[in-house]
Amino acid sequence: MASTILVVEDEELVQELLRLYLEKEGYAVEAAWDGEEALSKFRSSNPDLVILDIMLPKKDGWTVCREIRAMSNAPIIMLTAKGEESDRVLGLDLGADDYVCKPFSPIELVARVKAVLRRTSLANQDGNRVLFYPGLTVNYDSHLVEVDGRRVSLTPKEFELLWFLASHPGKVYSREQLLSYVWDYDYLGDPRTVDTHIKRLREKLESGVKQRYIRTVWGRGYKFEVAE
Repeated sequence: MASTILVVEDEELVQELLRLYLEKEGYAVEAAWDGEEALSKFRSSNPDLVILDIMLPKKDGWTVCREIRAMSNAPIIMLTAKGEESDRVLGLDLGADDYVCKPFSPIELVARVKAVLRRTSLANQDGNRVLFYPGLTVNYDSHLVEVDGRRVSLTPKEFELLWFLASHPGKVYSREQLLSYVWDYDYLGDPRTVDTHIKRLREKLESGVKQRYIRTVWGRGYKFEVAE
């Protein structure tokens, strides 16, 4: 059965271009022109992935992303004409899995869609797994993360990055390797995406506690280790 992609875009040419490329790859495509229609279509079609523009009539992409996250973990790729770091951070903090800046290559965007859906499919096949470290519990099945008994809310991508690093303690990974293993694509991603996620993870995991879990290895990348 074909995966369903919800494309939320108010520019007709962009929407039709995305539909053309996605349907060519065998995906079923639902489309919405504004934020309110996007939420209605999401509830009725239960899509496997959402491509979400930020600048939308009625409700903007930030609001739509927040409301989708309140009811679903369906992957979200955000489209934006802005490349500022603050926009990327806000989207990722609201729960978006990835972002693509306009103008973009439809081939690249389809590659990202494939990667996210493939990774989601593999994750759904995994059984219950739990990692225990001093002060930290990470439950893959429930996506529950606790630090010193306090529940920490992570976006889906933050959780995937934490799970990957914590599953390989002590091993250093470059930004490019993390893009490949966690984002599941090569040469298409912006390495700054990794830095943004690492920064947010540290803020959420290490605020107010003695333990430090993610270490920067200068000139090489990042690794997971428990230190005080």
